[in-house]
Amino acid sequence: MDELSRRLINHYQGGIPIVERPFASMAAYLGYDEDSLISTINSLLDEGLLSRFGPMYNSSCMGGGLTLSAMSVPEERYDRIAGLVNSLPEIAHNYRREHELNMWFVIATETPEGIPEAIESIERLTGIPVYNFPKTREFYLGLWLVLDQQGNITTRSIDVPVHNNETIIDELDRKIIRATQRGLPLVRSPYSKIAAQCDCDTETVMARFHRMLGNGVVRRIGAVPNHYRLGLRSNGMSVWNISDDRLNILGDKIGKLDFISHCYGRPRHLPLWPYNLFAMVHGHNSEEVNHKVNQIADLVGADCNQQDVLFSSRILKKSGLRLVA
Repeated sequence: MDELSRRLINHYQGGIPIVERPFASMAAYLGYDEDSLISTINSLLDEGLLSRFGPMYNSSCMGGGLTLSAMSVPEERYDRIAGLVNSLPEIAHNYRREHELNMWFVIATETPEGIPEAIESIERLTGIPVYNFPKTREFYLGLWLVLDQQGNITTRSIDVPVHNNETIIDELDRKIIRATQRGLPLVRSPYSKIAAQCDCDTETVMARFHRMLGNGVVRRIGAVPNHYRLGLRSNGMSVWNISDDRLNILGDKIGKLDFISHCYGRPRHLPLWPYNLFAMVHGHNSEEVNHKVNQIADLVGADCNQQDVLFSSRILKKSGLRLVA
């Protein structure tokens, strides 16, 4: 990776300037020119080193539906069932994980009512029950990758406020979201291009982004590294059976660990699934992930009655969330 790519990733995962020419401002800070920076972002996206570049939207803050679901799929039917599930546009991510529940997918819909409809469709298509794990509490979402000059990776937390309340968005907000949910236009004046698509002026678009950042509709605007392509090739979904009266306290503490990318409270499904806290851990290999999971175990101590780690062994679908049709 060249120096500009490395510094871009290191500096601009948490946010970029909301000014008429943000790439010029970023390039000046890094000591490069605007066009070189835009070209570098395009290259990183083409090579898969960035998953996206632009706003990260929070569906729960804009009245959308979002949930994590899982199924227990027989091996002889696995690929066929994966194809059926992935064919639904509501499926954003789908992973194979090593557990009796061996297929885990994210369902995203424009309204909360769309979630049970999507689950019903999956059960009808596959004939397999779907276990639904909507978040009951968000403790943390975000992970900042830091690359040194040798390409080694360390991680730290991104300081992003947690918003759990729904915000009313109007038609102009929806137009802006439609124009940018796949990413920010990689042109010298991206907010002007968005404004032209949305029949408004540049200042209005920038003001709307400031407002959406403030109310949590936008989590952040910036680079989203592809953890796997950059070297963090192992991820484990650690799950914990935490005493209910300690869930919020321990969820907050786990979410502050610098190697956690997601931390949520989710419902149990007894007797198969006794866990009510999910924390995603990334590492270069399974040994590193297990070492980090042991740190969580030390933190929760006797407040955890049972825990497990579900390693991802196959990416079945990763298309990103499409929050507004």
